[in-house]
Amino acid sequence: MISAQTWADAQRLWDFQQMGHDPRPCSVAIGLGSHDLGVAETAADLYHQGMMPLVVFTGATSRTTQERMPRGEAEHYRERAMELGVPAEAILVEPRARNTGENIRFSRALLEEHRIPVSSILLVSKPYEERRAYATARKLWPEVEWVSTSTPMTLTAYVDSIGDARLVIDMLTGAQQRLMIYPQQGFMMEQSVPEGVTTAYERLRDAGFTSRLVANPADGNDNTTAH
Repeated sequence: MISAQTWADAQRLWDFQQMGHDPRPCSVAIGLGSHDLGVAETAADLYHQGMMPLVVFTGATSRTTQERMPRGEAEHYRERAMELGVPAEAILVEPRARNTGENIRFSRALLEEHRIPVSSILLVSKPYEERRAYATARKLWPEVEWVSTSTPMTLTAYVDSIGDARLVIDMLTGAQQRLMIYPQQGFMMEQSVPEGVTTAYERLRDAGFTSRLVANPADGNDNTTAH
């Protein structure tokens, strides 16, 4: 059973991850690979709204996705977006990235290879990683303007869509840990974390929601995505 305190702490982390950016027209979008096809669906919706002329889907596979997305996260995203009416010529696929840092670096290289001018980017991620994705992107590609967005949904709705409350809380805890430790390792920009968010994270960590934590932060983990 998930206690009321645990739900409250998870909600606090969920709310902190939401950047509150209003999507607006940008040069391109980058959809970050994961287990969640909702990223591709949101990118497709933004395309149909005229928010960007091109989307890059980026991602190889992880231990979470290797069976359900055997052709790679980016390729499965491409297929889903095309099912939703995004034309093939409006999609680029970056199939190698295995963490958020690589998502950004490899997508940048791909766009440069195609000589696509970029001044602003819609960054589409999972709802519980908006802030983490934004902090990584700003650190690695500061020359462009970033707008961070995700599928609009509540924590309860997201848990229902995944079907595993403990896994979602584990992922929230892991995302928060990275926001707190990765700036010192150069993986993302520093952000102010409210005391209440830190307290909520510590309670969840101490309650055993640890499966997505970086085991040895001092070892210089390479920003592995908390799928």
